[in-house]
Amino acid sequence: MIKIISGGQTGADRAALDAARERGIPHGGWLPKGRITEDGPLGQEYCLQELDSYRYRDRTRKNVEESDGTLIVSYGPLSSGSALTEALAIRYDRPCLHLNMDYFSLEDAIQVVEQWLRRNTIQVLNVAGPRASSDERIYATVRELLLNIDMPGNLL
Repeated sequence: MIKIISGGQTGADRAALDAARERGIPHGGWLPKGRITEDGPLGQEYCLQELDSYRYRDRTRKNVEESDGTLIVSYGPLSSGSALTEALAIRYDRPCLHLNMDYFSLEDAIQVVEQWLRRNTIQVLNVAGPRASSDERIYATVRELLLNIDMPGNLL
C-alpha cells in the first residue's frame, strides 16, 4: 500500500495530505519544529513528525530521503523550495517527477503519474510544490490529481 508524505505547508503539501486522508491512504512526513506553516501550526489531525529544527530546508531533505520518489507539481518553472526539493531528489538519487501543469491537462497528468509510480515501484510518495501564497491554483490541482490517480495497492 502506498503512503503519501509531505512537509505540511499550505498549497501542494497540504493538498497531498488532504487527498490521502480523503482516500484513506496512510500519510505522514516531517515538518519544522513547532509544526510551522505559513498559516500557523499544522493541526494534529495530520500525522507528521516534528524535527528539532525550524528550517524548512531540513524537513525538505528528510522527506526526500524517506521517500521512494518525489512528485513536484507546479504551474511554471520550479523556484525556491520546489527547486530545492528537485535538487535534493537528484542528490539522494531518488526518482523525481516534475509536472508543470502549464503543459498538462489533468487527464494527461493522471496518466503520467500513474505510469511513473508503477515504473519506479513507489510505495512512499513525497509530494511537493508551491505554497498557497505563491500559487492559488496549486491546492485544488494537486488534490484533484491525487484523488483521481490509480495508486499501486489502492484501486479506486
